[in-house]
Amino acid sequence: MNHIDEGNEARLEADEQCAVTALSEQMTSANALIRLSRLIQDVFTSVSARHDLTPVQARLLGVLVAGPKGMAELARMLGVERAAMTGLVDRAERSGLVERVPVPGDRRAVHVTVTDLGRRTGGAVHADSTRELDRLLDPLSIAERADLRIAMAKILTPTNPSTDSPRTS
Repeated sequence: MNHIDEGNEARLEADEQCAVTALSEQMTSANALIRLSRLIQDVFTSVSARHDLTPVQARLLGVLVAGPKGMAELARMLGVERAAMTGLVDRAERSGLVERVPVPGDRRAVHVTVTDLGRRTGGAVHADSTRELDRLLDPLSIAERADLRIAMAKILTPTNPSTDSPRTS
């Protein structure tokens, strides 16, 4: 690399740092969190679509990896109405991603469980989402990434009075 290239690179880095500083000075923490949330949701939506899923279908598979759940519990965990949950499970079942299993001793109740296809699909969505979200951190140094993880842990901890439970979904 010659001196001209080094000078241009240094100027670009300085310009980028000025732009970051200017943006951070005019953005409130709330605004930054909202923009970051939107960015993360956009990544998850895009990854889900590449696997022919809606984001809520992808979340359904992620929840069911931990084990079978009842319809009411799933509706609560995913933040959807029970009627919408029925339609969501119907579509996922038709796609071969989940199945309904009768609950022993309760003829009316069913648990929803993930199929092998659903487990593979959910795993692929998780891996792709993780990879793409990790790319968002590329501009950060190792120390900045560690600071971000600590800050997020403080926000998400159950002892934080502004949260009633850790955010896992």
